[in-house]
Amino acid sequence: MSLTNNKIKEKLVEKFGESVFGFEENYELLTFEAPKEINLKVLQFLYDDEELNFQFMTDLCAAHYPDNIGKELAVVYHLHNLKDNIRLRFKVYTSIQKPDVYTATQLFSAANWMERETYDFYGVNFVGHPNLKRILNVDEMDYFPLRKEYPLEDQTRLDKDDEMFGRGGTIV
Repeated sequence: MSLTNNKIKEKLVEKFGESVFGFEENYELLTFEAPKEINLKVLQFLYDDEELNFQFMTDLCAAHYPDNIGKELAVVYHLHNLKDNIRLRFKVYTSIQKPDVYTATQLFSAANWMERETYDFYGVNFVGHPNLKRILNVDEMDYFPLRKEYPLEDQTRLDKDDEMFGRGGTIV
């Protein structure tokens, strides 16, 4: 029998109960959430279960939601079952004041540089990472540039017309 999103959801709920939640399916991609404290348990289960077999990490990234108090940073894992050619998205949220999430480097070697990049741009502290340091930005940088804490453009510029960028008005 072929692996389906419903079967994946059933197995996750059977194993973790209400600790896994927020199941959605967009464009046939199953997405769900779990508390950051059990991210490794969920990843290990998805990896080890003979039927699920999610043993390839396609991507690991983050997103900043400044209005989501206490859960401002999301860490998003994209996993792939190569045998059945099924992908899924797994999210954990953490506070910006204590952005600690357990590292997945022991399970997926690909997580190493992806976690370093996520740290570099969002400030997520991957607890247990073997070499968590900046990978693309300079070491002296004292902020995380992809957080939505800074304006994207210089608001004092008078030489550009926002209508040219589809924004409807001119900056005065």
